[in-house]
Amino acid sequence: MSKRKPYTPPRVIRYESETEYPARTRRIVRSLRQELGALQFEVEPQYVTVVDSDRRYVEVSDSFCQLVGYRREELVGMRYDDLTAPHTNDIPKVFALFARQGYMHGLWLLVSRGGTRILVRYESWLRPDSYIEGHMEVVGAGY
Repeated sequence: MSKRKPYTPPRVIRYESETEYPARTRRIVRSLRQELGALQFEVEPQYVTVVDSDRRYVEVSDSFCQLVGYRREELVGMRYDDLTAPHTNDIPKVFALFARQGYMHGLWLLVSRGGTRILVRYESWLRPDSYIEGHMEVVGAGY
């Protein structure tokens, strides 16, 4: 018989407003708002993707295909989640925040076809046609 404790799902706390957040969380939210209000940084469009509202690639640049090791035909229709390193980003939460703000930038950890983790700096915005366009540049790889 195993001595391991049975799995207990994590407890989720739902807050009605930001005033109910713990102090540390309020500081983080305030800091993120200041960062988002700061001047937007320019990302050289080295790797370009266009994603629909279901987080599926609809357009990808040749350089992005080479970066992640997939052919364009394979990538179009794949979800952004499929190339995100596991346990690194809360994708539904990030995309919900993006939908409200219409613009985001930061770091994202991708996984290539061969399993290499690739850290990219990205800048994404909501286009008038409701697609999300993202420009990325590699910060590091091999994690």
